[in-house]
Amino acid sequence: MPDKFVYATEVIPNLDVELRYYSTDNFVGTSIEGYNANRLILTYEAAVALKRVQEELKKENLCLRVYDGYRPQRAVNHFIDWAKDLNDTINKAVFYPELGKEFLFQEEYIATRSGHSKGSTVDLTIIDGNTGEPLDMGSSFDYFGEISGIYFNNLTSAQKQNRKKLLNIMRKHGFRNYPKEWWHYTLRHEPFPSTYFDFPIE
Repeated sequence: MPDKFVYATEVIPNLDVELRYYSTDNFVGTSIEGYNANRLILTYEAAVALKRVQEELKKENLCLRVYDGYRPQRAVNHFIDWAKDLNDTINKAVFYPELGKEFLFQEEYIATRSGHSKGSTVDLTIIDGNTGEPLDMGSSFDYFGEISGIYFNNLTSAQKQNRKKLLNIMRKHGFRNYPKEWWHYTLRHEPFPSTYFDFPIE
């Protein structure tokens, strides 16, 4: 790994890591190139900020679950190749039932570059400290649709409160949200704002 990158669990030992692109539980339906281990990598600055979030949540018997962090450029390229193959829709019913695959670029769910490749962006949710069950956010992680937008209004009061809790605590500790995805946060003043890395996750 380059300098300033760390395994997040070395900074946050009790962090729940479930890298969806290491598994087959994702919109492509297969493990993604560059994800060779279920090990969350972040810049040191992002990991330290995330540790503060975790410590505050623990006071309410809540924890973070992280679905993605640093993402190699080769993984982004895998997404691009997949998106161009309009016949491969194996997981459409789960992840983008309301959207034609040909619109994934246009709607900016798939892009040629990802902030994740800079090392300070995370996809995450909040889980119950006892059961490990995620709080109800109104849509699943990586659901491509309007319901995943942070300010989508047609939700229950509990779902809205859960999104607000995640938004407020992440903002408090230096992260900004991508409005189309309630789970997506980037560290403000990230150390590599213009560098896209491509080392594999081992």
